[in-house]
Amino acid sequence: MSEEAHLAELRRQARYRLERLEIYRAKVYGPRPTSPAKLEELERDHELATSRLRRAERAADQPEGDRA
Repeated sequence: MSEEAHLAELRRQARYRLERLEIYRAKVYGPRPTSPAKLEELERDHELATSRLRRAERAADQPEGDRA
């Protein structure tokens, strides 16, 4: 997988995790029961996906010789 394709996939994953989190946050205000544990899980998933994306973007910004 090319670096650009990898970054695009990580962006897609981060966006998807954010959308799921936002939908569940909205559901908390509705009449149906929700789970604090589920909300925490979705928040954690979003944070991890965002973190992976940031690390990959920083690595992509480094010159070839500086990559570890």
